[in-house]
Amino acid sequence: MLSKKNKEYFRKWLTRRLDESLGKAQDTLADLSDLRDKLPDEMDQASLSCDMGFTLRIRDREAKLIRKITDALERLEDGTFGICEECGEEIPLKRLMARPVTTLCIECKKEQEAEERAKEANFQVSNY
Repeated sequence: MLSKKNKEYFRKWLTRRLDESLGKAQDTLADLSDLRDKLPDEMDQASLSCDMGFTLRIRDREAKLIRKITDALERLEDGTFGICEECGEEIPLKRLMARPVTTLCIECKKEQEAEERAKEANFQVSNY
């Protein structure tokens, strides 16, 4: 079980990271709105379109992280933070420090990844 000190550390870390991510999302929206109106040349617009696609893909990843951070903060509140969702065992502090949004202990994560690799291999074989 996490100590109060550890819970507070993760609450502060996750909140800070959430604020940073939300700020980046707002900045991206503002930047995209400003740029779109300022490029009359078609080549510049095409280049911007490519850059915007790349930026939006990055922001999509950031949006997924925002959701994971929000979920982790909720788990802190309801007392399930640091408990593996698969086996119910405590997630080691070392793993939580490395990946505070994790929901699986390392053994369950390894099993999940092995299953995903097996499914991918089966998919590739069936599409051959």
